[in-house]
Amino acid sequence: MTAAPETAPVIVSAAGERVHVVETGPAGGPRLLLSTGLGGAWFDWEPTARLLAEEHRVIAFDRPGLGLSPAARTAPSLRRDVRILAALAERAGPPVTVLAHSVAGFHAEALARVHPRLVNGLVLVDPSYERAPRSRPRISAALAPAATAFGALLGATGLARPLGPAARRLILRYTSDRDDAVPARTVRRVYGRGTVIGTALAENLAYREMAADLKALRGRRPFPDVPLAVLTALGDFRDTGRAGEWTGGHRELAAMSPRGRQTVLPRTKHMVQLDRPDAVADAVAEVLA
Repeated sequence: MTAAPETAPVIVSAAGERVHVVETGPAGGPRLLLSTGLGGAWFDWEPTARLLAEEHRVIAFDRPGLGLSPAARTAPSLRRDVRILAALAERAGPPVTVLAHSVAGFHAEALARVHPRLVNGLVLVDPSYERAPRSRPRISAALAPAATAFGALLGATGLARPLGPAARRLILRYTSDRDDAVPARTVRRVYGRGTVIGTALAENLAYREMAADLKALRGRRPFPDVPLAVLTALGDFRDTGRAGEWTGGHRELAAMSPRGRQTVLPRTKHMVQLDRPDAVADAVAEVLA
């Protein structure tokens, strides 16, 4: 099947926020909702989206303040980001298959637990995992304005333009074996925004609170009986002990569903969707089979 032309990127309303959405692939294809890791952008999924769009309707988006989304109205939190995912799933036409990378795995799992009717499967791409998260004191909401103000200062002074793209290149050097899959001007357009830098800092502040909130949610809401694929990347690890802990944690995630399956990628780094789009596509095929 030939992919339909890409629709124009749009800004849509979702749960009181405004988010940037990019859709590709045939309108009648199975709907895939793609969510990026901490501080990421829609183009993190570009090689995978290109492959999947041959037969699927692929919907990638930027959380508030990231990518090309306008600044957030509320601070990052598990509750906020689940509401956004739910709104985008409703917009796409549920149920959808959610592909979530890194910290977005928290949001995708919580969505499946809170709104099971919206989800027909999950693909967790090297998802974040915390065995015993603690979040006391809870300070992220109080500190988020300072993080966003710092980002705004970098934007106003022009420092964001060199610093943001440089930070992106540095992070990618350790998390991927390839460069960004979009032109350098696109990377500069996104990571040269002070808003993106401030939002990434705010997400980092909220990370442990999200993990703790998800742990509490697991005690209240069961995981639905839906297909679940967990991709485990070990190419970042030099310590075999840490690699074993990461693999074991992901094994526990896969066991949440009776139809869960883990795939270990020994030589692949954290940005699996950039480096191994084939592995993500295979996982999608398994979930939808």
